[in-house]
Amino acid sequence: MIRFDKALRAWGTPEFAAALKLELENNADILPLQQGLSYGNYVTDDPITVSINRVAETEGSICIKAGLYYQSVMGGCSCADDPTPVSENSEYCEVILEIDKETAATAISLVSE
Repeated sequence: MIRFDKALRAWGTPEFAAALKLELENNADILPLQQGLSYGNYVTDDPITVSINRVAETEGSICIKAGLYYQSVMGGCSCADDPTPVSENSEYCEVILEIDKETAATAISLVSE
């Protein structure tokens, strides 16, 4: 489980959203981006963009619904005569984050529709 220490330290301040976005962007490799694909079949290494859609607080945690914007490609056989050109697709998925207010341990799950 990952820890979002900077976001927890910024909780209750105007810097919270920026701190959370930065931690998500810096840890894109642990996000369920591959599982959230709609158009391609491989996530690119391009940076992601994060939107904070909803924030709620419980007694022991901070719950966030975040939108993730990223790119994918449809991988073919890469043969010389492959008629499918490699082009990037815009992807979007949503995740739920639950940050423990004592330890900063953060559970991340994909929102499935």
